[in-house]
Amino acid sequence: MAELATTFEQPFKPVSFPARQVAAVVVGNALEFYDFLTYAFFATQIGRTFFPSASAENSLLASLATFGAGFITRPIGAVVIGSIGDRVGRKPAMLLSFSMMGIAIIGLALTPSYRVIGLAAPILVICFRLLQGFALGGEVGPTTAFMIEAAPPERRGFYGSLQYATQDVAVLSAGGVGTILASLLSAQQLDDWGWRIAFLIGACIVPFGLYIRRGLDETLKAPAADEVDAGPAQIRPYLGVAVLGLLMLLAGTVSTYVLNYMTTYASATLHMKATAAFSATLVIGLVEVCFDMTSGWLSDRVGRKPMMITFFLLLVCSVLPGFALISRLRTPAALLGVSALLAMLLGLGTTPVLITITESIPRQIRSGMVATIYALSISVFGGSTQFTITWLIHATGNPLAPAWYMTGAIAIGLVAMGLIQESAPAKKKVKGAG
Repeated sequence: MAELATTFEQPFKPVSFPARQVAAVVVGNALEFYDFLTYAFFATQIGRTFFPSASAENSLLASLATFGAGFITRPIGAVVIGSIGDRVGRKPAMLLSFSMMGIAIIGLALTPSYRVIGLAAPILVICFRLLQGFALGGEVGPTTAFMIEAAPPERRGFYGSLQYATQDVAVLSAGGVGTILASLLSAQQLDDWGWRIAFLIGACIVPFGLYIRRGLDETLKAPAADEVDAGPAQIRPYLGVAVLGLLMLLAGTVSTYVLNYMTTYASATLHMKATAAFSATLVIGLVEVCFDMTSGWLSDRVGRKPMMITFFLLLVCSVLPGFALISRLRTPAALLGVSALLAMLLGLGTTPVLITITESIPRQIRSGMVATIYALSISVFGGSTQFTITWLIHATGNPLAPAWYMTGAIAIGLVAMGLIQESAPAKKKVKGAG
């Protein structure tokens, strides 16, 4: 223990990674998640365009199933691109994933409707979603590894929080675009071509993302002061971390996708206006962006575990009353107020989860292992969440089905949070000194 304390008492000599380099990573990350998540916010319109049916519910389910198809290839992309991040470097892996995402978003934006090319339309949409999933699966591992490795040890929580913050910037951007389009266009125009504008905005920014990522330095072979370069690391000793990480991410992933579903939930289940529905997404994104970084900053001081456990406990106590209030009142005020509260608690609790997993894995296998753990969680739990809760609502007739589903996921995650070891350098230093 004394050796551990001595290690953290050594002055940190930061590797030179200017703020513009971190900005390049987080901007590219936000663009990639914007491209992927935009589909969810226009699921109703995409369903009518590519999966026409006499039943609006069947059309929506088909669209959400295609949204879920993007999660099938995420673990494959995580293994392939994540391992490139460990063997070749973080920068080549990030460039590859971003290029593939650009191809997919352009393809989705330009695919003709079912009415024009028939069965080829849904087939193309599914193929582009699979490509999107592959690309995004390989994005999280290299970018999170880069941000943790570029940070001083005592600020890894704040740097790592930029992973989730940029994802929520993507939610905010997609919600903002959706709100503007819903305000300016009629429902028919939004169905016919309005949703394509949101995709084309992402496609237009792709060249900018590639340009800024080309200027990145490499962190793979630049260990921090508290990291020991002991050569190749084995995966087997860290399988326990992987299992606990999956269960912790289960809570955050299901909760995130339930909140991302709020737009569809408000319009399709509660029959609220499109402007109110998209506004909920806007509020969720704005609140989470603010509290993601607050959470990372606080976790550097009080530890990862206290942040995770405290705010997920508060979240699990708030979900059912919140959804009950929305379902009963069905007003914009109730929708936006509850969305803001749940988003705040989720933002404060989720950020330390990914940071803990990343810090608990050695640098030599960090990119691939973090990418795989995250992608498996997202694929199994995230990809199925929106389809499952839509089915549950229709099968049970209970508008609180999303809240019950989210409550069960959080309960499982809390058990794992209690079992995993603390990873924050500040807390480990105190423990070692004692």
